[in-house]
Amino acid sequence: MKPAFFDIDTQIDFLFPAGALYVPGAEHLIPALQRLNQYAASQNIPLVSSTCSHAEDDPEFRDWSPHCVAGTVGQLKPCQTLLEKRALIGVGSDDHSIEGAQQIIFEKSQLDITSSPNFRSLVSRLAADRYVVYGVVTEYCVRFAALALLATGKPVSLVTDAIQTLSQEASERTIREFTARGGRLTTVAEIYSPS
Repeated sequence: MKPAFFDIDTQIDFLFPAGALYVPGAEHLIPALQRLNQYAASQNIPLVSSTCSHAEDDPEFRDWSPHCVAGTVGQLKPCQTLLEKRALIGVGSDDHSIEGAQQIIFEKSQLDITSSPNFRSLVSRLAADRYVVYGVVTEYCVRFAALALLATGKPVSLVTDAIQTLSQEASERTIREFTARGGRLTTVAEIYSPS
């Protein structure tokens, strides 16, 4: 099977205590994120790393504190999660050149990854047989990505030790919804030794 990995919103503003919209405990995910991303590179698995990219007066800031403003340090991914050969699909970008890229940085300006007009065309180009999803935050951006990928009819696995939540109750609800729709739960160790 030809998998594709989706690394969701693992950015400085979310992962680190000094970040603008810090997810408590998220910094502990970094070794797992690094392992998964490096594994994808070593196996020639396409890696899509979604990133929030907001304008300074983004409408989303009515509901959330300002975060991941384009061009700020907080909008970046930690260097440990980056691969050498990267391609960028920017918000509203018409440049979808991903050939030769180990990692596709996929910018979005809303919580839901499918709000980007580039999402469906990217998924089609990946032509994956299954998807592996991880990142932050479980009940928001990770949920949107996992459910959208399930809607393709392909198998989707959620890496439970490479996600972080703002609310344990909301996370549990999301995981129940995901598995009820046919999603599978996995771990970093299982990714390294698939059955």
